[in-house]
Amino acid sequence: MLDSLEDLKKLALEKRDLKRNSHEELRVCIGSSCSSLGSEELLKDLKKSVSENEELEHRCKVKGVGCNGLCSEAIMVSHYHKVGNRESIYSKIEASSSNDFIETLKSGSPIKDKKCDLSQAFFTRQKKIVLENAGVIDPDDIDDYIAYDGYLALYTALDEMRPEDVLNEIKISGLRGRGGGGYPTGLKWESVSKVNADQKYIVCNGDEGDPGAFMDRAIMEADPHKIIEGMALAGYACGATKGYIYVRAEYPIAVEKLNRAIKQARQKGILGNQIADSGFSFDVEVRLGGGAFVCGEATALVASIEGNRGNPRQKPPHLSDYGLWKSPTVLNNVETLANIAPIIRNGGEWFKNIGTESSPGTKVFALTGHIKNTGLVEVPMGITLRELIYEVGGGLPQGVKLKAIQTGGPSGGCIPEELLDISVDYESLKSIGSIMGSGGLIVMDESSNMVEVARFFMDFCQSESCGKCVPCRVGTTELTSLLDKFIAKEATKNDYKLLKELCEVVKNTSLCGLGQTAPNPVLSTIKYFEKEYLEGIKDA
Repeated sequence: MLDSLEDLKKLALEKRDLKRNSHEELRVCIGSSCSSLGSEELLKDLKKSVSENEELEHRCKVKGVGCNGLCSEAIMVSHYHKVGNRESIYSKIEASSSNDFIETLKSGSPIKDKKCDLSQAFFTRQKKIVLENAGVIDPDDIDDYIAYDGYLALYTALDEMRPEDVLNEIKISGLRGRGGGGYPTGLKWESVSKVNADQKYIVCNGDEGDPGAFMDRAIMEADPHKIIEGMALAGYACGATKGYIYVRAEYPIAVEKLNRAIKQARQKGILGNQIADSGFSFDVEVRLGGGAFVCGEATALVASIEGNRGNPRQKPPHLSDYGLWKSPTVLNNVETLANIAPIIRNGGEWFKNIGTESSPGTKVFALTGHIKNTGLVEVPMGITLRELIYEVGGGLPQGVKLKAIQTGGPSGGCIPEELLDISVDYESLKSIGSIMGSGGLIVMDESSNMVEVARFFMDFCQSESCGKCVPCRVGTTELTSLLDKFIAKEATKNDYKLLKELCEVVKNTSLCGLGQTAPNPVLSTIKYFEKEYLEGIKDA
């Protein structure tokens, strides 16, 4: 049991000393992308081979780690040398190639044709805060997390800081919600902290539903304890004693990692009653969602946790006054909560000096579509879209020209190539008809038909609408039908007028964010790719 800050520091030091005895680590990615290609079997074979060699067993540890980001190059394995802090990363490893790594360990010679160039922009242009432990720690081992300063922020806060001090650091940091809206996290916490109530809740939104998005999934799989620590710090700052992590059931690996992490934290006294003899109690529970996109909306998510149908409701009252089981509730998404412990460890000013003045910190993006480096990246706010795609993302395949990128998922917009020099921050993306969203970024080449792209997202919103309000239920259905007419080149000029008018009606009169933002892909493609709509009008 870790009953004090000194106990935690002592354990962290012990685990670091143990790690120093093993001069090398083989870190095998067991995230979803690599696991689908057999990395779990590779990990098992490597552990067995090393355990059977006395010399290797003494100097090398083999462990599974979360996604290091370069999903297009799966399976990924890194060979880390503690002496000199040297690392080699290998890509496109076969699940049956454990013998190659054993020979590498014995001889010290790298597998040259599989070795990644660590000087490329994909590695050098990233700034990892949320993903600092991804690809480094074993997500199934709480001691590994503690060895890398895990739970240090929580125990330091309980030992040396008042709840208002924790809240103040978050406000100083300028952290904004990474779920899409960008609302200041400190202000959200402050609203709940001011309410006098017997029971308050912290809810983590892990219901990632955007097509092409996998940021939250990767974070939960790679570093589950960081989310738990962030929730506990939020609970301390706001006066909450209970937390829920709402995860879609389609993420079985993430659910497994989170449940194991919660169990381990309870065993060490990090969750439960009187944490570190501080007088603060906090516990966490995982709740599964059925995969409804609308449950990403705050009030619908709360209704789902309560066991009701995941329908949104009118606001106000807001969750800060009337949330889970009618109690004050803080709801943050996975990435937001993963920023909390680093901010408390390093200070709000440290975080504020990263990124831009209005959008501090970093942002995690899932790069998908027609791009070389498909995967997960974390970059400072303020980077341009062009730098993100052509440097970090490696650009498009040879001979292919970029046409547009789509940010923000079904709620976002399509941005043409000529606007790629815009800064990645909340205000800049909003000014051109898109949004930051949770971090999905889809790259489309010149073969893409933008009306069909808009139709894809509208069909998604139509099928995911809860049906509670008429503008969304009927409006998205009618918009989908109108888009079909443009794709079939059977639309009329009146259809074009109706399409634009209906977008505004749905946007301005829908009950929740799903309907209010559903027209964004249509409106942005009309704005920047109007010619493709006009080509769908017969006798134009």
